[in-house]
Amino acid sequence: MRNRFDEQLLMLNKKMIEMGAQCEELIALVAKALLNGDSKGANEAKTKGHEIDQMEREIESICLKLLLQQQPVARDLRVISAALKMITDMERIGDQAEDIAEIIPFLDGRTGAELADFKPMAEATCKMVTDSIDAYVKQDLTLARHVCEHDDVVDDAFSRVKDTLIKMISENTADGEYAVDLLMIAKYFERIGDHAVNIAEWVEFSVTGTHKGE
Repeated sequence: MRNRFDEQLLMLNKKMIEMGAQCEELIALVAKALLNGDSKGANEAKTKGHEIDQMEREIESICLKLLLQQQPVARDLRVISAALKMITDMERIGDQAEDIAEIIPFLDGRTGAELADFKPMAEATCKMVTDSIDAYVKQDLTLARHVCEHDDVVDDAFSRVKDTLIKMISENTADGEYAVDLLMIAKYFERIGDHAVNIAEWVEFSVTGTHKGE
């Protein structure tokens, strides 16, 4: 019975890593499409978002089978419950990346690269997602905590981008729609960073049994 349980845990871990990789690839694709004004890349991102939704359902099914059929205890129960929480955040990362992809065509070839802080913010967000997934794969508490600390970098960049866009609107009303679209995109990146923090916190819970929110 335990051998079967261990096999299913390995499958869960494999699927989690695959879903995490898809999230990394999606957010990197969206950031590149935005900074290059690439509508084709934006369309590709939407397809990947649907794949992430499907993976969430598969992993949820594995977790529920482990909980209902195997009656896990202690450490195993923490891993499974953390996985259920993490896939929700990964799915939301996918949704928000899709939201960014949907806005890109409306920029009419203009890019976030016109703002000095936009590219660093997008890159910092991508790093947070990558590091949170790596922290899960490696069960690395130091890396997980670094993700949480790095959230300030994204938040600060978002504040600067917001201030710049507000100033742009006040100085040139013709750029109003462009500025509002970029502000929405910036907010989505900021939210993606928040979900990366959530993932990192659940990694810590799966290892230590303690969650920051407790």
